[in-house]
Amino acid sequence: MLVVDVEASGVDPNKNSIVSIGALDLANPKNRFYEECRIWDGAHINDESLAVCGFTREEITDPKKQSEADAVHAFLRWSENLENRTLAGQNVSFDRDFLKAAAERAGHTDWPFAYRTIDTHTLCYMHIVGRGMKPPLAKRRSALDLDAVLNYCGIPEEPMPHNALTGALSHAEVISRLLYGRRLLPEFSEFEIPWKRV
Repeated sequence: MLVVDVEASGVDPNKNSIVSIGALDLANPKNRFYEECRIWDGAHINDESLAVCGFTREEITDPKKQSEADAVHAFLRWSENLENRTLAGQNVSFDRDFLKAAAERAGHTDWPFAYRTIDTHTLCYMHIVGRGMKPPLAKRRSALDLDAVLNYCGIPEEPMPHNALTGALSHAEVISRLLYGRRLLPEFSEFEIPWKRV
């Protein structure tokens, strides 16, 4: 599984740009990827999105930073030799769509990833139901955002501002706990798995 997280200048992959990409290979979690980039010329910037990822307008338009195209090329090269390139993460369709739009802008015509993904929200929802519990709701919808999934898995909330690599690491850790019932990364080793406590 290729666990991925993208930080962007907004929420529309056709109007906004990637500003950072974080990823790791679940089968070999030491194999990690992290790159930052400047936005593509003409990309829209949403101040609320920047507040989440902690970048400033100056940082994401810095001409010294690599382009979005260069970052997505690097990500695609990094992922080429992974045995399982199924994308996984929290609301990973967001990340998939941003990566695909960036790849198309960069001239990639052969998109290597499947439409199907593995979403930590769904894994957590199923895990809760499987334990005979009710998933939390807000406004009559699932309230399992990343922080709620982390807390369910015994991990504190992701620090703000978000970082694409810390996001990918968080996603990988909850996937390991939810699917396999075991800890994965040294960054989270101090946190017990709640349903495994004796």
